[in-house]
Amino acid sequence: MEFAFSQRSRFGANIFNHLNQKKNARLAQGLPVWNLSIGTPDFAPDRHVMEAVAQAALDPENYKYSLTELPRLTKAVQDWYLRRFGVELQTEEITSVYGSQEGIAHIAMALCDPGEIILAPSPCYPIFSIGPALCGAKVEYYNLDPNNDWLPDLEGIDPAVAKAAKAIIVSFPSNPTCAVLPDSFYLKLIDFAKANNIIVIHDNAYSEIYFDGNKPGSFLAYPGAKEIGVEFNSLSKTYNLTGARLSFLLGNAEIVGRFRDVRSQIDYGSFLPGQYAAIAALEGPQESVAEHRAEYQRRRDTLCGGLEAIGWKGVSSKATMFAWAPLPAGYTDSAAFCAELIERSGVICTPGAAFGPGGEGYVRFALVLPCDKLEEAIKAVDACGILK
Repeated sequence: MEFAFSQRSRFGANIFNHLNQKKNARLAQGLPVWNLSIGTPDFAPDRHVMEAVAQAALDPENYKYSLTELPRLTKAVQDWYLRRFGVELQTEEITSVYGSQEGIAHIAMALCDPGEIILAPSPCYPIFSIGPALCGAKVEYYNLDPNNDWLPDLEGIDPAVAKAAKAIIVSFPSNPTCAVLPDSFYLKLIDFAKANNIIVIHDNAYSEIYFDGNKPGSFLAYPGAKEIGVEFNSLSKTYNLTGARLSFLLGNAEIVGRFRDVRSQIDYGSFLPGQYAAIAALEGPQESVAEHRAEYQRRRDTLCGGLEAIGWKGVSSKATMFAWAPLPAGYTDSAAFCAELIERSGVICTPGAAFGPGGEGYVRFALVLPCDKLEEAIKAVDACGILK
């Protein structure tokens, strides 16, 4: 029997599933692997966070549908945003999300009918373009300029496309480019959105992983931001809770409300023990956040400095748990290069082409191994001769 499938099913598995297969194949052969592809923290959540989950999991009431977030969780988010960013949020300006990746896919459903335009950066995290496409929206890319610290090139957007677009997705600190934005850009972005009647969707998942003291803020802290946009923030990387799927959509109350309505048709809320974990993380001690940030910076320095020393130029990171690197001389195809690198050295990184057309010519490393393992990976790259 032949089956007919939707266009949506033709995206296939994501790049990280493919790289995981490569990793498992090497391990099955007894070969060494340094997996620097997917951004899964190797740190454990704080003990008090895990204890909050364990305690909540023993209450049978917490296995019922949650439907929405606990009032105490909403208050914890309000307090954290005020403390961290100086942003005051009303209850109706906050909703929980079953992970930012899922949230970005679902917000396109709330904003766009089939054929309508969403602007996505190039390069970008894949869901920024795939999420809108899955609901039938048309994705138009705008460039992040490698010659201008990967800042968005708003002037390069066709004025007719800008006028027709429903929303623009912006994400800083940036995955994959590891860039940060100056305050002046956010003011420019708000003016651009107002002039074109565009909703801004800002992904701030890496707000707490920054280097060299360059502390990023929140899009919502800028004048006029709440009038035209929303922001995602996530506990996944800040508190090492990637599998718990705990994120939030914050900002314009009307957009948040429409998103909440759409989400209510898809799921029945986040698992209650997970919500108690989020409360514990946001309300509890924050020392580990700074400790892990310092460790990520040490790893950044080890990887970028080590690769520079063996002849791989231009590897850098200003923020996030990643480093962004141009392909070594003599290579132009990032997927082919990554495949060769795995085969010759056992080091796994992500091809830039996986992040859209603007990512070709680059690769992304995840800072998910301790410094001694990163040093081993650097030696493996050097020894395999791929840079020669």
